[in-house]
Amino acid sequence: MTDSTPAPARPAGSPGIRSLAVLLTALVLATAAAVMTYLAVAHSRAGGGAPPPGLTLFQASTLNALAAGHYDGDLAFAALKPHGDFGLGTVNALDGEMIALDGQFYQIRTDGIATPVAEDQKTPFAMVTAFSPQTTAALAQPLDFRQLQAHLDGLLSDPNLIYAVKITGRFRWLKARSVPRQTPPYPSLAVAAGRQVIFEFTDVEGTIVGFRLPAYLQGVNLPGYHCHFLTADRRRGGHLLDCRMEQGRVEIAALRNLYLKLPTGVATGQDLSRDRRQELEKIEN
Repeated sequence: MTDSTPAPARPAGSPGIRSLAVLLTALVLATAAAVMTYLAVAHSRAGGGAPPPGLTLFQASTLNALAAGHYDGDLAFAALKPHGDFGLGTVNALDGEMIALDGQFYQIRTDGIATPVAEDQKTPFAMVTAFSPQTTAALAQPLDFRQLQAHLDGLLSDPNLIYAVKITGRFRWLKARSVPRQTPPYPSLAVAAGRQVIFEFTDVEGTIVGFRLPAYLQGVNLPGYHCHFLTADRRRGGHLLDCRMEQGRVEIAALRNLYLKLPTGVATGQDLSRDRRQELEKIEN
């Protein structure tokens, strides 16, 4: 006679159930790893490298490489934009100044006019961040550029950090510049900047987009403030040289990480260690 009594159910902790749980867990982990690998490879192929963490300055190349005349980068603006909505830099062939504000990227050539940067344009040097200020303050008294920088220094929590600075307001007077497009063989930045075109603005409203870098980043960037300017109507601007501010508002973000995309192309393998601080300070000011 056949026994038709059903077999007892396996307890939850039996070997068969545990094996199935282990198999399902491994399958989930393998799938997650595959997805993360795919995303990392896709991001890398897009030219961006590994995604940077928050409170990060993303910098394409070094200022020393730019100063040496390396004006052809391989990073397209389409790949740069995911790294930040606020920043400054230039475009290939040193064709003017670049400023990024609220996720919009503008190129300012020697006519002083701001035009949108095309997605397929490339940059040899750029600095961007996802701007999220931790400090805000009103600027209620007139300040020239040196006084403005000193005032900003008094608002910083730690001089060894990197700071993104946004200043919106009215300026009695402001001086900015841009440089003309260069052709190979490229001159040094000091020579190219000697051909700069200067613009002067009076009674203008607009925004300063800037960064302050600590002294130990010399060579990677220039210590101190580096600022660009864009008018309130976003039609004109340039690299800020001097100003007289009437009143405004400052927003500051302390950045605790630096993500550096190393120089590539013609800069690969060349000696970029030369101390160019003096010539860069003359160019910036």
